Amino acid sequence: MQSSSTQFPVALLSAERRGDLSEDVYRIKAANSPDVSVELAVTRLGLADQAQAQGVPVILLHGSFSNRRFWYSPKGIGLGATLARAGFDVWIPEMRGHGLSPRNRNWQHNRVADYAHYDLPVIGAFVREQTGQAPHWLGHSLGGTTLAAALGGGYLGADLVASAALFGAQVSRVYWPLKVPPVAWGAKLVIKRFAHISGSRLKRGPEDEPIGLALESLRWNGLFGRFGEKGNDWWAGLAKVQVPLLAVAGAGDFQDPVWACRKLFEQFGGDSKQFLRLGREEGFEAFGHVDMLVSKAAQAQVWPLVSGWLSNPQFPVHPSTVVAQPLATPDTASIV
Repeated sequence: MQSSSTQFPVALLSAERRGDLSEDVYRIKAANSPDVSVELAVTRLGLADQAQAQGVPVILLHGSFSNRRFWYSPKGIGLGATLARAGFDVWIPEMRGHGLSPRNRNWQHNRVADYAHYDLPVIGAFVREQTGQAPHWLGHSLGGTTLAAALGGGYLGADLVASAALFGAQVSRVYWPLKVPPVAWGAKLVIKRFAHISGSRLKRGPEDEPIGLALESLRWNGLFGRFGEKGNDWWAGLAKVQVPLLAVAGAGDFQDPVWACRKLFEQFGGDSKQFLRLGREEGFEAFGHVDMLVSKAAQAQVWPLVSGWLSNPQFPVHPSTVVAQPLATPDTASIV
């Protein structure tokens, strides 16, 4: 079978019409990481009656215990479907072992470091090859954390990132007991007994997560832990990132609280960055961790702001937005 890419093997698994949308599913086997069995599924959403996608490319990264269905349901409902109908060229990857991406040989040892170092650059390169443009990236929860790691680690260059949007993403919430070495050691011994964390059993989502992610989180939260890996301090690297940034936090999000999301936002460099709190004081619902992007209230209040941001990241998305420095003021026609 002929590859859909000149850079690495890519197979077109399916090309279907879903109502008014087209759904093309690709599987990338780049063999660029130590585990050469890794294969990544990437779904492209567009308008079924449009012969070729013309819009701005957008990559949507799901969070933990999730898959592509976070962004669009089988009935064509969701932010991803809405962006495709608005004319954007929407790409939805699924992380290793999630959704249509098969579990790789060493799946239980997968970490954010692997996603950031190996997978996101391949996804970005494929989308850029197919569209001829640097894509915009939007990540929710762990998807946003992974995107921050890829940017801070220098794995995603400016040629692959037109802008970055982080929803409910943070790395600063402290679990003080894990700062005590005996507690951390005990937790590590217990966690190592398991191969994965069950999303369905914990009622967190439809997917399982590899135990490698939990062990990595323990290291980040340890006594001398840091957001990074050996020889690469992602947290320090964020100060050098210059891409347009939007960070969004929900006032009712107790998993990734506003103050922690704000701290991650402030660590980014660059002159074009905005922070938005979704709360009643700002005129929104008091959004929580998931419903900030998946709910009828989000459809009415948040999705139009996302579309506006992707259309022009230089304009404030909302009157309450905290900006790094004064941005251009949009005219009335530019507000979505």
